[in-house]
Amino acid sequence: MEDHDIEETEQKLEAEVAPALIALHPNQKSVSVAVGSGLRIFNFQYGSAAQLLDENGGHKDSIRAIGYSNSGKLFVSGGDDKLVKVWDTNSWRCVYSVVSEKRVTSLAVSGDDKFLCFSDKFGVVYVVDIRDYNEEKSATVDKKAVPILSHYCSIITRLEFSPDGKYIVSADRDFKIRVTLFPKEPLKGAHEIQSFCLGHTEFVSCLAFVSCQDYSQGLLVSGSGDSTVRLWDYASGSLLDTCEVGAKAGLLHSDQKQEEVLTAVTDLCATSDGSLVAAAIQSLPGILLLRCNFSARTLSIAKVVSVAGETFIPTSIAAASSVPLLWMVMGASSLSTTNSALLARVRVVSGFAADHSESFVAESSSVIEDREIPGGEPLLQELQGKLSIGEEAFSTAAEAVKTAMRNLLIKKQYSTERRELRKRGRNDKKNQSPTLS
Repeated sequence: MEDHDIEETEQKLEAEVAPALIALHPNQKSVSVAVGSGLRIFNFQYGSAAQLLDENGGHKDSIRAIGYSNSGKLFVSGGDDKLVKVWDTNSWRCVYSVVSEKRVTSLAVSGDDKFLCFSDKFGVVYVVDIRDYNEEKSATVDKKAVPILSHYCSIITRLEFSPDGKYIVSADRDFKIRVTLFPKEPLKGAHEIQSFCLGHTEFVSCLAFVSCQDYSQGLLVSGSGDSTVRLWDYASGSLLDTCEVGAKAGLLHSDQKQEEVLTAVTDLCATSDGSLVAAAIQSLPGILLLRCNFSARTLSIAKVVSVAGETFIPTSIAAASSVPLLWMVMGASSLSTTNSALLARVRVVSGFAADHSESFVAESSSVIEDREIPGGEPLLQELQGKLSIGEEAFSTAAEAVKTAMRNLLIKKQYSTERRELRKRGRNDKKNQSPTLS
């Protein structure tokens, strides 16, 4: 009876809720939103939704990672159905499908479009050779993934290639950021670790590179459950600066307990020249703009851009290098409920531009009205599922995402007795056949 109660309670706490995700084509030719197992693509060139072509029927479970390649020719997606899919952004046809052993948590495409890397919940990073990509192929090709590195049983939360393509950077829930030399022959493994960036005191949730003409290798910024954004010289692993974003955004007060206000940094996005970094923070109705000073190697608060009139706490943010707009989405979905699959809200911030003064950022950065968003009503109809969503639904979504992130990324502490009880109830132990003597 006790075993059943523990199992039932933990199942309730670990409800599979996935945050809505947003990704933007590098030249803003299209914008993509993932909610649950659904991918919603809006094509700006035609002013309408893109029709996805996949002979296998698309994803079957919550999507956990999406993104465009640097060239914009490819779009990738992966998630809880243990599938990674590569899409041609001209035809929106699935050209490659990869089966993962575990659920997919993050993915990245190398700058030259030759390799796709993805991670799973067991802490393994895999690589897929996609050099034979051909737009004229009419059928989906099944690809084999090869493991190249591991974080020793820690959930990998984010993968990113460095701007020069020399390194692949991986972050995990055990506070670590690993910088690995990406080999010339990655199918043989990535064995040379360049550095570790250590300093966060909670899970690392997001990464972004900032680079400029005078410093092409760039610097690394990271966000965490410890409510900080940190600036790194990632090649050496040196911590350059720490910005306490939760406190500076007015989310933390001395009389508040940590469990009452979760201020994890959930996503980061930088302008093309790295001068501005946008941070999405749980409990912040809007986004925080940080200024990156390359010469001083510091981060400072530029502005808090608030969303007035509604509860809007972004779950994902994205921008295109050619357009001074920051795109945000809020939403959550659980495949156990049908209504939540439609729950998404898209907002856009103006003034997210390269090489502008502090006064320009202060004056021009604001949330624009729905009627002024590129694509207008047809875009919102496609990406949100419907134009108007009740305030109560958003509040519920915000709480669901908070709980899901806490349960997924904050490691639970168990007593020795409880740990042994959980071991006896493991599915892989139950399914093992008795050995014959």
